[in-house]
Amino acid sequence: MAPGPTSGASATCAIGVMAKAPCPGRSKTRLCPPLTLDQAALLSAAFLRDTSANILEAARTTPIIAYAAYAPDGAEALITPHLAPGTHLILADGSLPAPAAVEGFGRCLLQAIEAMLARGHAAACVLSSDIPTLPTCLLTQAARRLLAPGDRAVLGACDDGGYYILGLKQAHARLFADIAWSTDTVAAASRARAREIGLELVELEPWYDVDDAASLARLSADTTGYPAPATRAALAQLAETSETIPA
Repeated sequence: MAPGPTSGASATCAIGVMAKAPCPGRSKTRLCPPLTLDQAALLSAAFLRDTSANILEAARTTPIIAYAAYAPDGAEALITPHLAPGTHLILADGSLPAPAAVEGFGRCLLQAIEAMLARGHAAACVLSSDIPTLPTCLLTQAARRLLAPGDRAVLGACDDGGYYILGLKQAHARLFADIAWSTDTVAAASRARAREIGLELVELEPWYDVDDAASLARLSADTTGYPAPATRAALAQLAETSETIPA
């Protein structure tokens, strides 16, 4: 898969889903139980497929380029089969130098933003892989707000206090500094960092991510947002073999 555009990209917004190879025991383990490790990996693969396809759907009406910001290094062959065709790859394993206050997952997010901007895009967004039903219009809104004149950030918060998308026009490392990742304070801390550096912050409609049994049940019952056909097929498959997964 091509590494991504480097010419003609100056008027585009890159959106990169944060992608981890869907392997049993390493993918969506917070869903176990009610899922087994194999079932969680199956669902993780479906999430990647739908999220990358959703980015490409948004690109039909908005100048968006789709990426998968993947880890670990060398996992390309494990991730590519689960991406929608036309999705470019960038490495985001947190291995590159970053300010001391940027730690953990923040290093991966910053690396992804820097890599996409380095390809010549006018703006870049990092997108959660846990939001298969995210309405496509929220992706187009993020890109259009970022591509308008002036520096700003775009944030889409999750119901659990995290965020599903963060978009920037410059790689403001402070947005990823001193944040307790995987807690309910991530979105609030990100807002505080934007205020600290005087960066305009545009907030999108909140959405929910799927990372525990309660949100999995919500996903199974929810019919709103992006249709997520791969996720729906995976849920139907799981419902056939498990009494704990709603049909």
